[in-house]
Formats: sequence, C-alpha cells, structure tokens
Amino acid sequence: MKNTDAVAAFLALGQESRLNIFRLIVQKGDVGLTPTQIIEKLGIPNATLSFHLKELMQANLLLVERQSRNLIYRPNAALVQDLSNFLLDNCCGGKSCTPEKITRKTKST
Repeated sequence: MKNTDAVAAFLALGQESRLNIFRLIVQKGDVGLTPTQIIEKLGIPNATLSFHLKELMQANLLLVERQSRNLIYRPNAALVQDLSNFLLDNCCGGKSCTPEKITRKTKST
C-alpha cells in the first residue's frame, strides 16, 4: 500500500458520518447493506448519504453490487486488511507489542 492510498482512506473516514456508515457496513460484512437500510439505522438524509457513500467509494473502502433494483454496499475487506498491515508494519521494532505483565503490590490489611 502506498502512503497516498492510506491518506485517502483516512481522509474519507475522518468525518463522523462517514465513519459511522463505514462501521455499520463493516458490521454486516459480506451481507452488506442497501442505502435504505443505512438510512433506517443512522437517520442520514438520502442526499447526504449518497455524498458520503461516494466519498467512501472513491477511497476504495466500499464495494457496491447491484441486485435487481438495489445497490448493496459491502466493505472492501482486502483494502481494510492492507490498511491494517500498513499501519502495523514493523510495529514495536519487531518485538512483541504486548506489554509484560506488571505485578502490583497490594496493601495487606
């Protein structure tokens, strides 16, 4: 993944409504959601939703499929995985990111 691809994804997700839309669609996974279902869940006006979906599509975060009269929006799982890998590449200098257990002394009463 190139920096420009990551920046485009983060810019698209940097707006609260778009982030909410994306998270809702991710929760549905391969089943996806229609715009009507998104409107019902989030209460976003149709024209506003269309704008946000377009922005998420341009960032390649969503895939869309026409089924009869409906458009079904699904997350672009490959891009999400690439983005995660991009962010975590060389995480913690190759060492485990999990902190060692810290034992605390408790007061005896």
